[in-house]
Parts: sequence; structure tokens; C-alpha cells
Amino acid sequence: MKHSVWLVIVSIGLFALAACAPAATPTATPAAPTTAPVAQPTAVPPAEPTKAPEPTAAPVTPVAAGAAITLVDALGREVTFEKAPEHIVIAGKATTLVADALYLFPEAASRITAIELRSQSAKKFLGVVDPVFDQKTMLEANAAAEQIAPLKADAVVLKSSMAEKLGAPLEQLGIKVVYVDLETPETFAKDITALGQLFGNPDRAQAILKFYQTRVDQYSAATKDLTADQKPRVLLLQYSKQGEEVAFNVPPATWLQTTMVKLVGGEPVWTEASEKGGWTVVNFEQIAAWDADQIYIVSYAGDSDDLAAQLKTDDKWAALKAAKADRIYGFAGDFYSWDQPDPRWVLGLSWLFTKVQPELASGVDIMQELDQFYTELYGLKAEVIKDKVTPLLYGNVP
Repeated sequence: MKHSVWLVIVSIGLFALAACAPAATPTATPAAPTTAPVAQPTAVPPAEPTKAPEPTAAPVTPVAAGAAITLVDALGREVTFEKAPEHIVIAGKATTLVADALYLFPEAASRITAIELRSQSAKKFLGVVDPVFDQKTMLEANAAAEQIAPLKADAVVLKSSMAEKLGAPLEQLGIKVVYVDLETPETFAKDITALGQLFGNPDRAQAILKFYQTRVDQYSAATKDLTADQKPRVLLLQYSKQGEEVAFNVPPATWLQTTMVKLVGGEPVWTEASEKGGWTVVNFEQIAAWDADQIYIVSYAGDSDDLAAQLKTDDKWAALKAAKADRIYGFAGDFYSWDQPDPRWVLGLSWLFTKVQPELASGVDIMQELDQFYTELYGLKAEVIKDKVTPLLYGNVP
């Protein structure tokens, strides 16, 4: 699968638009946005179900007994197993994002035997998708190699950022490690392909990637002919608070959040001020200088709707163009915010499209997207989605 056509399609489709979008330079007096209606392209129709295999019907062990499996992980290493691993451990930082990716495969429930839990939201969600989740071993935060070794894992799955701190000690103990990245649409596609190999279910990996590619293709086609004047100037801010200190941060130009804004026909205003290594703190003077047409508030600690509402009533923020147009939005989410390198990023992309280009996205039904996402990718029944997911929605989701 290293040279899978799916990777080529995904890489081209996801980044063709992003590569074309010019980076905005912050100024104190930005040009007023156009209000002219968009004539071309036409509004995107609702996404059709991708006809992915039913999770319960997917073959649990499609490879021949004893057949060796070789995959290429996020670090470009070839990792070979004598057979499909039956005891998988998830550890290290960002285990929530890693676990959510693994659980896109129906084999995950029976093969993941231990996980390092770092949030109650993760426990709550995984308890919904995995009927035997409570039977798994729960590792304490920052579990060391010595604590993982007794679990006798066939494979430990880690974020690529954990290679030196945790991956190397595990490998010194003879434990096989598979790294995933998940940070961009391109690396997400590579990681899903590798996980398909890990579970011995490459067909499921292709079905997952088709689900994502269908939406990316629709939104890219709808926005590819937009002129610069037809692209609203967008600012995405992550809200953080430590004690009494409040900060607003912008993501790097290469991160998923920036790519999402470009894919749906927006112009991210912050790219020249962002740093490569992570979120960059910006002050209000810079936010006011950008004076974006639309502002999106991300919060990983609470309901983003409340934050957006508070900002609209603040005298300084109320003077901004986005506030006057009532276009300061809390970014959507459920168990977690939909802007992250979690499988939910495709929901965030659809939701963002309806906000950034509402005329073009008139055929996109977010509740339909939500149902298809949880039904096709996690195998949840309609009543479970209604009872366990819908009540958690925030971000002005119908």
C-alpha cells in the first residue's frame, strides 16, 4: 500500500487548493470585504453516503493465518509483524487522537488491550464506540516503557513526536512500535493506510479515505474558481487560560486548521505571524489590525459558544468588523472540538464550509453529515447518535 493510488488522490485533492491560496499580510486598515453574490461555481450538493462497508461486516482477520504484515509508519520506517497484532497498546501524548483513528477500524475493540487515558472526554467517547472498553487496562499519564513492557503488547502505537522519549526505550526492550502523525490531511491519509495494514484490513482503510475525499473534492470544486474578493478574510483563534492569564493563539501556516480555512474558500489572515513549532500567542492589537471578516474561537477546555458570546459583548471586540456583522463563531464540536487532527476534522471542514461560504454550501446539511460520520465510520446506530452525541453539540450546530 506504500504506493497506493488512494494516497496520490488524497494528497493531490487536499492540497491543490491550499497551495494556490495566497497568504494574507496583516494590516491596520484592511480593505472592506465584497458583498457581491457569488455566481460561480454553483452551490455544492449534499454529500452522498460513501457506501463504506458496515463495520460489523468488515473481515476481522482477512489475511491468511501466519501471514507476515509489513507497513510503513509516519516516520517512514518499514515495520514487519509475523501476523496481524492481537494485543495493541496506545500510549504517550495525544492518545485521544490516536485512539479515535484506530477505532475507525472494527477490529480495534478486540485488539486494543491497553490505553493511556488523558481525558474524561476520551473515556466517555470510547465507551460509546467500544462495548468492552471498561475491560481494557488503563495506563497512568506519562507511562514509561517499564510500565508498558509487562503488558506483552504485539505493537504499541504512538504519535511520531514520542519517538525519542518513549518509542526508543520501548524498542530497546524488543517491543515493536508504530508511529502515526495525523497532523495534516496528507499525513492522515498515510496513517489510515498504515493502520489498515496493521489491522490486516486495507479495504476498510480505502473506504475511510473515500469518505474524506468525497467531501474534500466537493468543497474544492465549489471554491476553486473564487476570486480573492470572494474569499472572506478569516481569523481562527485558540482561547487558553492559565489562572487569570487569558491568551489567544493562532496555528502555524502548515497546520490542519489553516488548511481547512483555505479548502473551504477562506483567506487566513494570520499566516505571516504564525510560527512553525506550534500555536503562536497574539495580542488584541494584532487581532484588531487584522480586523477579519469572520473570527472563529476554538476552546479545548469548554464550550466555544459561550466564549464567542462573551467576546461580542466586550467593548473592544464589539468594534471589530466580524462582531458588527455577527460573525464571531465558536468552533463546532461534540466530545472534542472539530478543528483538531482527530477524525472529526472532516466534520469541522463541512461545518466551516457552511460558515465561510454559506451560499455555496447551501446543500450541506450538518446533521446529515454528523449521522453519516458516526454511522459509516464508527458503526453507531441512529438512536445512539441521538442519545449520546447530539446533546453534546456546540458551535451553532442545528
